[in-house]
Amino acid sequence: MKIRDLLKEKEITLSFEVFPPKTADKYEAVAQATEGIASLKPDFMSVTYGAGGGTSAHTVSLAADLKQNYGVETMCHLTCVASGKAQVRSQLEKMKEAGLENVLALRGDIPAEGSFPDAGHYHYASELIAEIREFGDFSIGGACYPEGHVESANKKEDLLHLKEKVDAGCDFLTTQMFFDNDILYNFLYRVREIGVTVPVLPGIMPVTNAKQMKRICSLSGTYLPARFKAIVDRFGDDPAAMKQAGIAYATEQIIDLLANNVNHIHVYSMNKPEVAGQILENLSAILGR
Repeated sequence: MKIRDLLKEKEITLSFEVFPPKTADKYEAVAQATEGIASLKPDFMSVTYGAGGGTSAHTVSLAADLKQNYGVETMCHLTCVASGKAQVRSQLEKMKEAGLENVLALRGDIPAEGSFPDAGHYHYASELIAEIREFGDFSIGGACYPEGHVESANKKEDLLHLKEKVDAGCDFLTTQMFFDNDILYNFLYRVREIGVTVPVLPGIMPVTNAKQMKRICSLSGTYLPARFKAIVDRFGDDPAAMKQAGIAYATEQIIDLLANNVNHIHVYSMNKPEVAGQILENLSAILGR
């Protein structure tokens, strides 16, 4: 089922992101973890492409296995900076052959040397989205950044690029993680003001250890509210306590979003079925499950 249709049909959805193994010998262990999440019957699951496309060989196979074996709709990530146009088309062919209908189209990180490998690559996510729309009948998602993309000069410029993605054929958007819901509410107001009307799925990251939080901040510069910092200061050295507190914080974020009619939530579950399961249990009555 196409995610664009799922978002129209269901009042509330909860989905999870998983990632494929970096090497083939880790496939079984990763498959077991992601299958644990699939067994919880989320509304859909997204499977990442990996930094630099490094795990792209396993993205389609993992997504197809989850859909075929557990009946859970899946979405493959596809980045274009590390993949030439021919490789992108090949990946799309593999998705279509596997019966996969949903793609999250991303530019990806610019190579370390700061330039694109050659003219045969897409430079922007909007170009990739237009290619996918022309290629076939996929439901296409895109990324957005409530706090602004780190490479954008300002938020206004970032919103203009976002509008380009939607105009190119993006059906829905998923946000980068954030830890202050007011940032998301302000962002939603601004995107609607410029005429972006597609569904926006908040991306929620349950932070279950202090090292994870430090890495998040170093990569994205995400704002951490004082309340969240206090949790890390108090429980960061106690893994079990930090895990429980991180799941509780993410759950509270989701409850607040749902209470404010933001009804389609995407969780960065980091291949941890116990985290996904606890969040679902915390929301069981709210979700009617």
